[in-house]
Amino acid sequence: MSTEPRINERIRVPEVRLVGPNGEQVGIVTIGDALKLAQESDLDLVEVAATARPPVCKLMDYGKFKYESAMKAREARRNQAHTIIKEIKLRPKIDPHDYETKKGHVVRFLKAGDKVKVTIMFRGREQSRPELGFRLLQRLAEDVTELGFVESQPKQDGRNMIMVIGPHKKKAEAKAERAAARTRSDDSPEGAELEQELAGAEPQE
Repeated sequence: MSTEPRINERIRVPEVRLVGPNGEQVGIVTIGDALKLAQESDLDLVEVAATARPPVCKLMDYGKFKYESAMKAREARRNQAHTIIKEIKLRPKIDPHDYETKKGHVVRFLKAGDKVKVTIMFRGREQSRPELGFRLLQRLAEDVTELGFVESQPKQDGRNMIMVIGPHKKKAEAKAERAAARTRSDDSPEGAELEQELAGAEPQE
């Protein structure tokens, strides 16, 4: 069933409960009188409650209403911060340097307010040693415990083992901190260093 509002000549009822452009109650009038009032006011007659008896209609500038509604929705979407799931893949026998690099990525993602899906990939005989992957995931979770928490415990998924780490800070909070750091960096070297830290980068010498 369509929820699109009916306007002017598309309204097919003998009478309506009419609401004025400023929300004032006009009362129950015939559809002819309502259309006449709309024409005299250079406004649209819009049905706002089709299931009421009689239906409720309002006098309004429908084009302006649709434009303002679209702008509000656009602004809400712009202000809405979505949590993104990033993915990092590790091998059970990862070397220390590679582990530190991967951990650095996880730290950067969590600081940005994103979730991180950590995947341990087993190959060949490694599949018979799932405890290696489990211990590696536990180690990673402990290393980033100040920034995130284990949202989904390690679980086997075919040849892989998966764990999800969620950030302590919400996306909007992380975004606000980065914006504040950018503002401070315009005024001082310390601010620039803080911005780099929040972005997960190494401070420059």
